[in-house]
Amino acid sequence: MTRFTICREDWSLHRKGYLDQERHREKVREAIKNNLSEIISEESIVLSDGQKVIKVPVRAIEEYRFRFDPDKQNLVGQGYGNSQPGDLVASGRPGGSAKGRTPGTEAGNDYFEAEVTIEEVAEIMFEELCLPNLELKERPHLTAEGTDFRDVRKKGLAANLDRHRTVLSVLRKNLLQGQPGFHSVTPEDLRFRTWDVHEKPESGAVVLAMMDTSGSMGPFEKYIARTYFFWMTRFLRTRYRNVDVVFLSHHTEARESTEEEFFTKGESGGTRCSSVYKLALKVVEERYPPQDYNIYAFHFSDGDNLISDNDQCIELVGRLVQVVSLVGYGEIEGPYYYSSTLRSTYKRIRHPNFKTVVIRDKGDIFGALKTFFGSGST
Repeated sequence: MTRFTICREDWSLHRKGYLDQERHREKVREAIKNNLSEIISEESIVLSDGQKVIKVPVRAIEEYRFRFDPDKQNLVGQGYGNSQPGDLVASGRPGGSAKGRTPGTEAGNDYFEAEVTIEEVAEIMFEELCLPNLELKERPHLTAEGTDFRDVRKKGLAANLDRHRTVLSVLRKNLLQGQPGFHSVTPEDLRFRTWDVHEKPESGAVVLAMMDTSGSMGPFEKYIARTYFFWMTRFLRTRYRNVDVVFLSHHTEARESTEEEFFTKGESGGTRCSSVYKLALKVVEERYPPQDYNIYAFHFSDGDNLISDNDQCIELVGRLVQVVSLVGYGEIEGPYYYSSTLRSTYKRIRHPNFKTVVIRDKGDIFGALKTFFGSGST
């Protein structure tokens, strides 16, 4: 007697695990986006080695299910047959009263801490950022990575399935076998798109990072400025290659410093902002001719400048905006939230290549980045 064994491979569990994994990743990305302003302003990140792991709270997902109303006595499982899609089933909160809030009786929301790296945060953060007003120059030096779907193969990811080519492959095979039509699809008939990473040329660019390090810049002000420049530098080096960043610090006098000194060394003294603009113009004139480079200059200060120096700052910024793609001025307000004379003076500048932002707390750092590097400013 012949015996047969009938079996079926059920891949639904494997598929469900993949979907759950993707769902978790999407929830983590959503949590990062919702907490991005707080995450990037974490003080320990600025001085980290880039390998720091950050914990992000992710809300637990609760599956939909029917729940009896605890305020009702007769708990039955059927309705009256006249309900319609969209009707409100119950108005109370789980574990609480439907007629109001009772302290200590309502169930809370469960949260889990997901660990993410700085690279994952940076990837989400830099999605909406780019160098604004980027123009083609005579000598391109800057390149950015891009991806193109240039090839089709028989093996690949399910998400990259090329349905059009797959259908053509099945129709061609059946036609050659004398059975025209779309049927008998086999794994050999599937076609997948594959991508190639390539470098696309961009114009040369240089960014002048200018920071006030005078005595009026307290720990909070220096922390805000350094955090902004930390993420700016990371963004430029992540998204673009061979972009130059020149670090300029100033009090009454300006000087070019190394990246390590820029982020760690503290200074004191008075404030003369015109000194850093003079140095910036000198650097542009001697090393970065405007016909070969897209030039960007960003200056952060608390605005506590010598009143007699403000007019000279106006003159120098006016010269700077003529040779650069963008000049950004960020003013960091202390706990007293007053408008400085320098910011009031800069209101007289009416030029599309000049932008200003005001930062009152660490949550405004991401907003400053979007103001200067937002995709809408291109």
